[in-house]
Amino acid sequence: MITSAANARLKLIRRLESRRQRAKLGLFVAEGEDLVGAAVAAGIEPVDLLVAGEDVEPELLAGVSTLAHPPRVIAVYRRADLPALAPRPVVLALWHVADPGNVGTLIRTADAFGASVALSDGCADPTGPKALRGSAGAIFRVPLGRFDEVTGRRVALVSDGGAPLADVEMGDGTVFVLGAEREGLPRDVVEACDAAATIPLAAQAESLNVAAAGAVALYEWSRRR
Repeated sequence: MITSAANARLKLIRRLESRRQRAKLGLFVAEGEDLVGAAVAAGIEPVDLLVAGEDVEPELLAGVSTLAHPPRVIAVYRRADLPALAPRPVVLALWHVADPGNVGTLIRTADAFGASVALSDGCADPTGPKALRGSAGAIFRVPLGRFDEVTGRRVALVSDGGAPLADVEMGDGTVFVLGAEREGLPRDVVEACDAAATIPLAAQAESLNVAAAGAVALYEWSRRR
């Protein structure tokens, strides 16, 4: 039973709050029984597992948690054990999507439609605490890769100026390219795509949240199949 905040296992968990340290060590932390249960279901083993009242005093585990309500369990995982990018019929390719909640939600959405996710430099870390919570455990099931790794017919989702999404050709091998909510996609990224699509909105609406746009695009793709 861990009874000191100076314990090396607790120090590692605190250290992994930093994105730089997660990248350096290749490790990340999952908090709570839902996330840990998702890892178990996916067959991914933790590097370390701490259960309040069994392995560590509850107040000490609460002290290293990022949650408002301290979890009963915290686990450490290897980034290399997450599903690597693999062929799937549809991909969400994220360009500079820096909000971790959006990244996590897009991973969860990809899971719902059988998609994989590719991330550019400048995206939020999918293994950060907020992104993990947003993914609701899908991080352990969805193949992840780099933006420049994916191949297929690229469809840029733009807030205006594209063809209506319903009119755009899509099928197996479709890659939906999404940008940050405020900045959108830069012109060179759009021009490198095979098509640009816009989701029609009510006249008074400015734009969709990037996670919502990704969900609409995947639903349209799925509907056609």
